[in-house]
Amino acid sequence: MESPPAYTSLEMRTVLIACCAGVFIMPLMSTMMNLALHPIGIEFEVGSKSLAMVNTTFLLASVIVMVPLAKVSDIIGRRKVFVAGLIITLASALAGGFSPNFEVLLAMRFIMGAGSAALSVSSVAMLTEVFPIERRGWAIGVQSTFIYLGIAVGPALGGFICEFLDWRYLFFFMVPFVLIALAYILRFKREVISEASASMDYRGALLYGATISLTMYGVISLPELWALPLIAAGLAMLAVFIRAMKRSASPVLDLGVFRFKVFSRACIAAYTNYASSYSVSFFLALYLQSVGGLTPMRAGLILLIQPVVQVLLTAKFGSYSDRIADKRVLPTGGMVLTCAAVFMIMFMGTAPDYLYIAAVLVLLGVGYGMFSAPNTNAIMSSVPPRHRGEASGMIAVVRQIGMMTSMSVAMCCIALIMGSADNIVAPYEDFIDVIRAAFAICLAMCVAGTVLSWFRGEGGRRQGGSPMTQRFSYP
Repeated sequence: MESPPAYTSLEMRTVLIACCAGVFIMPLMSTMMNLALHPIGIEFEVGSKSLAMVNTTFLLASVIVMVPLAKVSDIIGRRKVFVAGLIITLASALAGGFSPNFEVLLAMRFIMGAGSAALSVSSVAMLTEVFPIERRGWAIGVQSTFIYLGIAVGPALGGFICEFLDWRYLFFFMVPFVLIALAYILRFKREVISEASASMDYRGALLYGATISLTMYGVISLPELWALPLIAAGLAMLAVFIRAMKRSASPVLDLGVFRFKVFSRACIAAYTNYASSYSVSFFLALYLQSVGGLTPMRAGLILLIQPVVQVLLTAKFGSYSDRIADKRVLPTGGMVLTCAAVFMIMFMGTAPDYLYIAAVLVLLGVGYGMFSAPNTNAIMSSVPPRHRGEASGMIAVVRQIGMMTSMSVAMCCIALIMGSADNIVAPYEDFIDVIRAAFAICLAMCVAGTVLSWFRGEGGRRQGGSPMTQRFSYP
């Protein structure tokens, strides 16, 4: 059995508040930015494909630095990485609010993505180390609730700010929450370190960054023909990276963590969950304001439905995942509901049916709430303590790569069907064709993820034997 952590109730509460405030910031900003895309497109005179880069550059930066930061947090401590992430986020938010052009806005979103990565990889790992195993699912569920709370508040708040103030104020609104997270994490005086004696694998970090940069930039540049050599070069770099990791004494990513069947398949399920559904808010924000003719605030109130459902359910499902015997049931059930919601989106038309859209958002909210915390709990509990840095990093990586995949599918479909026109979504019939094509691809990914989620292995269920044997068994 794991020995109980030597942390007081006050320390656990302090870390939880800091982590919740930290992870609240990024989903809040992302959902607010979705409501700002329409006015940003008008101010900077850019089309829907360029607007998709507002979120995509953020995701690209976060994926590039996540794995190296997870290793750094193992060596120097989760707390230091968390503080660095808050400082980077604060600086980029202040600068982003004064962006003189679209290129500077994208640059600030890129830097903000790096800050978000630092918060993501350090917060889950800190909670896993600080909280005992019998309360870990609850703590992760509370943190996940704040992620969804940020998503919930974002649409309505972003719509209000864009309608009555200016989209630039979205960046400034983040500052108080960064300061709250910083104040609490500085009150936590201890450092959480897993491998203080390990050394940083700089060569592996560079290889990983090159692999992700080439592959992902190629993917988001499709269907341009020059994107194909980039993807091929990225895949070649991946082979070099894997070979280097196997030979390294202290790899930036210990590939041994993928020997745990529950871990690897739960990560794939997380990837497909986000890959199949992340672009929903992007498409619906443009759809409701352009095709539906709604103001940013009214569109935001409709988009509020999904995250409100998630906020109400996530912590409950996270707590329930601590007690349920078969760890596959909740994540797989959430995937099934996500498949149903994605399927329904394909039937939207040029005459918006707001009750139908609300039903889709409710279904998607229940699916996310049922999937997120239980799946994260399963991932973190399926590996021994020495692998928790990698596990925490991989949770964030697969989530961000899934989001990037979803936005890449959206951008590719826009380019293929609508071309490079500067109109945001016109003509509407073509935009509807984009939605249907994009979510047909997303549905296929979601179905595959559902199957893998269920067949994740016996490690996902406790049916006897010691908990340690069940939790850390190899395939």
